[in-house]
Amino acid sequence: MSEHPVLPDPEAVLIGEAMTGGYGAADILHSCTIAVDKGQIAVIVGPNGAGKSTAMKAVFGMLNLRKGQVRLNGEDITALSPQDRVARGMGFVPQVRNIFPSMTVEENLEMGAFIRTDDYRETMAQIYDLFPILKDKRRQAAGELSGGQRQQVAVGRALMTKPSVLMLDEPTAGVSPIVMDELFDRIIEIARTGISILMVEQNARQALEIADKGYVLVQGANRYTDTGQALLADPEVRRSFLGG
Repeated sequence: MSEHPVLPDPEAVLIGEAMTGGYGAADILHSCTIAVDKGQIAVIVGPNGAGKSTAMKAVFGMLNLRKGQVRLNGEDITALSPQDRVARGMGFVPQVRNIFPSMTVEENLEMGAFIRTDDYRETMAQIYDLFPILKDKRRQAAGELSGGQRQQVAVGRALMTKPSVLMLDEPTAGVSPIVMDELFDRIIEIARTGISILMVEQNARQALEIADKGYVLVQGANRYTDTGQALLADPEVRRSFLGG
């Protein structure tokens, strides 16, 4: 396993290639490359302050890149706003403030369909199949739900746009191990429908277990890139990033 620059993947649905940039004068990302293939799960892990969420936000157009580019289905989208990226097929679930707490579950899902001009009831039915608890609680205010259920609402709302890529920023933050396993099972189900998943995750070991591809970032740069299984098996990665 090498620490050389990550080569672009010609099969990638989404790629942020050689991204350098940050929020102000100082760069947080340093020639960082993140990609995900169709129907695959790519996971970004690494220590606190490694630039994981920043890499995700860069791919979604939430900070300006000084160098590098972002491509979706082969199209250069580097200059597009996040809203335009959503219209092109990117769904993004931020870590915090990702639901409308005073609205019902169903109203939250409807808000996710704001860019749709077609009948979205079939998509909503699919989301209720994926997350049955949301169907049971569809008339309840989303803010009254448990943390894990609120995450399901947030993911469901992003799925209402029918994205080709779903981006999740620490989807299991603050939930119990049982809820984490359940969310990961649902994420696998979503990927099986052909949607690509790109996620940042603090629970590195568990995330790499479901990852087709893993990116270990350190100080805003790629340190290791491989399949999830290969990273889990790598003694250096285990010792440095997975607690032995």
